[in-house]
Amino acid sequence: MIQWPKAKITMSTRLEALLHLVQKDENDSFSRYGLAMEYASAGDYAKAVETFNELIRRDPLYHAAYYHLAKTYEAMGNTQEAVRTYETGIFVAKKLNNQHAMSEMTEARDELKNATES
Repeated sequence: MIQWPKAKITMSTRLEALLHLVQKDENDSFSRYGLAMEYASAGDYAKAVETFNELIRRDPLYHAAYYHLAKTYEAMGNTQEAVRTYETGIFVAKKLNNQHAMSEMTEARDELKNATES
């Protein structure tokens, strides 16, 4: 009978796994993005904002972070910061020539502005 070696680290949640990945490679933008998304989906908006902002600080061209950071600000009721984040994300997407991201963030920003002006 074959005995497989036991894993050195056992992870009970995605959050723990993502934390481990980010600790292992602090410059892994994809893992940091996943960690921020996990915090946001768990409703830990403060940690999500902190993690998205750290991702943007380390990798300012990671355009998806701007969209989801803005959505997190929306969930927190911080409309002004959400609009500002969308606008920064639109600028980044334009710089990257990413029409899809640019249009998605423009639409989200405009919907948010229209909803708050009503």
